[in-house]
Amino acid sequence: MIQVEHLTKYYGNFMAVNDLSFTIEEGHVYGFLGPNGAGKSTTMNIVTGCLSPTEGTVTIGGYNILNEPEKAKKLIGYLPEQPPLYMNETPLEYLTFVGEAKGLKGEELAKQIEEVMEQAGIEPVKNRLISSLSKGYKQRVGIAQALLGNPRGIILDEPTVGLDPIQIIEIRDLIKKLGETHTVIFSSHILSEVQAICEKVLIIAKGTLIAFDTPDNLEKELTRTNGIDIRVCAGKEAAAAVLDGMEEITDWECTEEDAESVSLHLKTEEKDIRSVCCKLFLAFAEQKLPIFEMTSKKANLEDVFLELTESEEKEA
Repeated sequence: MIQVEHLTKYYGNFMAVNDLSFTIEEGHVYGFLGPNGAGKSTTMNIVTGCLSPTEGTVTIGGYNILNEPEKAKKLIGYLPEQPPLYMNETPLEYLTFVGEAKGLKGEELAKQIEEVMEQAGIEPVKNRLISSLSKGYKQRVGIAQALLGNPRGIILDEPTVGLDPIQIIEIRDLIKKLGETHTVIFSSHILSEVQAICEKVLIIAKGTLIAFDTPDNLEKELTRTNGIDIRVCAGKEAAAAVLDGMEEITDWECTEEDAESVSLHLKTEEKDIRSVCCKLFLAFAEQKLPIFEMTSKKANLEDVFLELTESEEKEA
């Protein structure tokens, strides 16, 4: 649906986006991840036609965003990081204005306004001034305006910034629901949100695409090790003797030691981390060394993100 090819953007001498290329297929929810300043918002502004690239092209449904902007923009709805809301209007008045600007009229305009208000959950506040609404409802109004015109794709730039935990959950559920009927690109630097919502993830750093895959594949391919933390009633040497006999443990380090016990952080490449924990328990029990504590941590998208962005920093 969206084809981005060799996108580059300079602000003076500063390169915000560096030769970025990717394809967004129809019918998926995509997460667009990157640390602050990575170029996410710049990329989204170029994709939606709000900014011109220094180099490269963006096509939406086969239409070049610069050469055929009207046709391309009809296929997407956009919620920027700062929603363009008119505070002295009600949601109903604002959506009427946006709908007319998108070329909707009469019964079709009224019908679509009703539909998007229901989808975004703003029907109860449609006649209140936008200035009096909570941040969560303001974001919902912004999402509603993006839905006007029946776009095939929805692009949301940091839609949960500044929201409280309950509002974040509500917006997250709304995005999931939108993903059932639209292609959604969802920009965020909050990893848990992306993992909970998105089917595919793009990760950029310093304006460069460094990963593009499903969250599961990224976890499998990029973060090879899972972690296990244990505290054992033993000395470091006795614990080491047990661990050295376990092929499932690829590496370990002592994190704390006192007169009665030693705390260790273990690494394993085994997928079945529970099975490794069972083997650890039996191995130490066989040597009559009680385990006081044991916790496991499976590699997740946060580990992938840190691994990729940190390696990008080192290479730079």
